[in-house]
Amino acid sequence: MKLSKYLLTAAAVTMIGFGAISASAGEYDEQVKAAYAKHVAPWLSDPAVISAIKAQNEKHASMDAAAIDVADKAWRAEKKAGGGAMVDAVLGNALSAFLKDKKAASGGLITEMFIMDNKGMNVGQSDVTSDYMQGDEAKWQKTYSVGDGAMFIDEVEFDDSTKSFQVQVNGTVSDGGTPVGAITVGMNVEKL
Repeated sequence: MKLSKYLLTAAAVTMIGFGAISASAGEYDEQVKAAYAKHVAPWLSDPAVISAIKAQNEKHASMDAAAIDVADKAWRAEKKAGGGAMVDAVLGNALSAFLKDKKAASGGLITEMFIMDNKGMNVGQSDVTSDYMQGDEAKWQKTYSVGDGAMFIDEVEFDDSTKSFQVQVNGTVSDGGTPVGAITVGMNVEKL
């Protein structure tokens, strides 16, 4: 018998380290919102963040779906190969350095962060993502596409890379009330 991902997540109780984590849908929403308000929202309007997103929006203004697909395939190939010019350029840019610093300052709460442009493509990230184009995923569709102030909290899942339970909180990044991009922040629920 197959159980849906939701039912598995809602029913999961897994022993890890010194305690148990029960992962039911929405169980951590209030803690996640509070952590986002404290650790992320205060710097989302930072000129370094907004200017990086706007610059990429301008750079990619003429990209159509076919060009975005080519870029995404190139990113995936580089990720699989352990790096390349495209991945290195994003991971080495000023916004990625900014995000890495914010992640390091979180005391282990933040497991990953990445910011997307108005088409859903990566602008900066603390850690390399598996793909370049996020615009076809809920993290972008339920935030940027919805508008200013939108937030989407995904299900709690066990992350193999960090060996911890994490939840992704996603939000619209706006400039004076006008959406310019979106952010995804992975949070370790054990640190909430």
